[in-house]
Amino acid sequence: MNTAVVALSALVHRAPRTVVAMVILLTAVLAGLATQVQTATGNEGFAPDSPEIRAAEEIAERFGSSGEQVLQILVTGDDVVSADGVAAVLAIREAVESTDAAAAALVESAERPAVLTYLSPVEQAVASGEVPPEALTDDAAVGQVFTEALAALPPEQAGFVTGLLPDGEAPGSAQPVDAGLVLVFLAPEDLPDDATAAFDRQIEIETEIADAVASAELPAGIDTSPFSFALLFADTGEFEAEIARLFAAAFGIILAILAFVYWVKPRAGLGLGRAARRTAADVAMTMTAIVMAISWVNGFAALLGPGYADVIGGLTEITQIIPVLLIGLGVDYAIHLTSRYREEVGAGASVAEGMRRSTRTVGVALVLATVTTAVGFLTNIVNPVPALVDFGVLAAIGIGASFLLMLTFVPALRLVLDRRAEAGGRLPRSAMGTTSERVLPGIMARVAVLAERAPVPTLLVTVVLGGAMGGYGLTQLETRFSFTDFVSDDAPVVQTFDEIVERFGGGFGEQTQILLTGDVDTPAAHNALVAAQADLAAVDDVATFGDQAQASSPVSLLGRSLAPGGGQPPSPEPARALAGLGLRPDGTVADDADVTAIYAALAEASPEAAEQVLDGDARSGFDGALVTVQTTAGEGRVGELSVALDTAFAPVEATGVEATATSNAIINDAIVSALSDSQLSSLVITLVAAMLLLVLNFAVTAGRPFLGVVTIAPVALVVLWTFGMMAATGIPFGPVTATIAALAVGIGVPYTIHITHRYTEDRVRYADPAEAIRSTVRHTGGALAGSAFTTVAGFGILVTSTLTPFRQFGLVTAYAIGFALLAATVVLPSMLALWDRYHRRRDARGHGTQPTAQSSPEPSEAVT
Repeated sequence: MNTAVVALSALVHRAPRTVVAMVILLTAVLAGLATQVQTATGNEGFAPDSPEIRAAEEIAERFGSSGEQVLQILVTGDDVVSADGVAAVLAIREAVESTDAAAAALVESAERPAVLTYLSPVEQAVASGEVPPEALTDDAAVGQVFTEALAALPPEQAGFVTGLLPDGEAPGSAQPVDAGLVLVFLAPEDLPDDATAAFDRQIEIETEIADAVASAELPAGIDTSPFSFALLFADTGEFEAEIARLFAAAFGIILAILAFVYWVKPRAGLGLGRAARRTAADVAMTMTAIVMAISWVNGFAALLGPGYADVIGGLTEITQIIPVLLIGLGVDYAIHLTSRYREEVGAGASVAEGMRRSTRTVGVALVLATVTTAVGFLTNIVNPVPALVDFGVLAAIGIGASFLLMLTFVPALRLVLDRRAEAGGRLPRSAMGTTSERVLPGIMARVAVLAERAPVPTLLVTVVLGGAMGGYGLTQLETRFSFTDFVSDDAPVVQTFDEIVERFGGGFGEQTQILLTGDVDTPAAHNALVAAQADLAAVDDVATFGDQAQASSPVSLLGRSLAPGGGQPPSPEPARALAGLGLRPDGTVADDADVTAIYAALAEASPEAAEQVLDGDARSGFDGALVTVQTTAGEGRVGELSVALDTAFAPVEATGVEATATSNAIINDAIVSALSDSQLSSLVITLVAAMLLLVLNFAVTAGRPFLGVVTIAPVALVVLWTFGMMAATGIPFGPVTATIAALAVGIGVPYTIHITHRYTEDRVRYADPAEAIRSTVRHTGGALAGSAFTTVAGFGILVTSTLTPFRQFGLVTAYAIGFALLAATVVLPSMLALWDRYHRRRDARGHGTQPTAQSSPEPSEAVT
């Protein structure tokens, strides 16, 4: 590490202008590549490797992205079961059916129409001629017709219709019904084979229908709000705009705070104008280096991502906050280097010598901090969530880029400017030497009294507090993930979804698919599938219409061939052909039936529909089938639904066919399980990796391996304190906050390294250990306080985000930074004081003398 720092320092001093030019050129190349970086859509990238994920991927490969989708339209008003309500649903139906998208996408079945409204009993009564249309101009008459028509329906159908009304509400109750659902069933044809392109086309279709409904002329007081999972992720521009706003706000705040931290106090020989220019130059160099580091990260994201190396995926919502992360963490490097450089020049060193000393002292601490921070982030590569793996890789690259730029570009450019000022006698040495007289260093010097006078009580209090908070956090912290997390809380589609979940038990837009693989074309497998689909109607949270589950499968397709629905009689030719092959009226087959021939006939009669539920052909047989079920479990009951589906399809699996249920909700549940399982392991791996690195470093450089344990121990407290605060403030463990272990190490380890490194220097410089502690906490602690101030401000802007995970991340980062500063300036100095006392006593016993405060380690023991 020392050799690398010396080499970089020599390069900067030998050819500073060349270094600046090379950095600018490399940045331009990587910035050009950054324009090609790809982004992930929806929840792509969050899902861990699991049977459910593999099933979803296999479904996309075997059956494409076609299949039935449901667009829900929430109708609201003072009373929607009224004459105005009837006019509204008729206008909605007309608007939907008039769109070009709906012409090729609407799909009906034998059980229900393509557009099903909460007033369908009324519509059926009018269509059958039982009720004349003119009778529906009176609200009371509409309510009476609805009640009577609903009562005449079979119980199962009546239950489905009442599910389109808010829970517990119905016409005739004390309060009017103020909301209802209209369901639009879609099965788009000719979707692209590429999953992303197919999803984009689905979004276009549903957006066109939603826009048409929004433009429909509705009675006054009646409003509509569409929802579907495609619409939920339709506006990616809103998320990108939010990221841009947060970045700009963080950038502006950091500029202002850096101006305060870097401010050079005017004095004799340095007027206000020159002091402001000096401050502005340091701020500009720091922020330029950070922007360059962000360009490097985006360039490497393109190189490592899809289309190039394909090592990582497209940028997800987590990886897109790395720019904000680099603003916060990158500033730390610049503040330490600038503070030390000013201190050296203010003490009388030349510009060249001051920069050389700064880069070779602070630089060593920075390279160690960089490596340990990068290792902390890279421990995410063992995380089961791919987005967190990508985050760890790109964050490590960003930290490395920040270090390299702060140790090359910034000192090279400062050398060019200050050598000219030094030659012209314009270098403000006396003003630069006032860094230690600033407010923050003064406050930090007072904090040092705890380590000087009461190290043991200080450690006892902090360790007990850390254990208590950590135990509370690790046992009480909730793991949570929702597909709406990365959509603005203010987005109308999210508010519609929340209302549907709250008032309609989750609604009807949820689909669960069961992938069947193996020999699905045997009589035993087919009959087991018929039985399983019949059993689905009794499974909780499976939507039914009549006594049948709302499901599409080879069984339901065969049923439609025998009874097409919509009042059409069955076609005799396919029916006779299927019966001749062994298909019975109830959908089962004889034990000696040729199921392969049955499925082949089905595929010949309805090729497009068969492609959505069967995979194979007459010659090679059918080795895959897909069952798509409309479900209403949401995220709260998805675990129970998954178990129930496994039970329902157990007879199918008994025939040798593998059945795997998957859906967005099931995948989200798998993400939560993976995050929960990795919570403790991520923490342990991160801390152990950082500790081993520090132990090795201090063993080689100082002959004191235990000093690595002393340096990492306060960081463990930071993690425990942060977990405790997360639990206490109700922040869950999710995809973003799951980075807390790496983040705490990324923030805490550099802080403690700077303190330890400076103390070993000051211990050689000062004979009195207390004076060494005071000097360390004053100088390095002051720089750490300034760094913490700017980092909290940078991350704190996330609290203003409209995205819940980003607000939580901002709070968690503020906790981690505050605790890291406390650990570095209070806990670690106390540990170093005790560590120093132990070594003085041990050395004194070895020499047969009494230990004294003036005893100091040999200079060779200092980290250089």
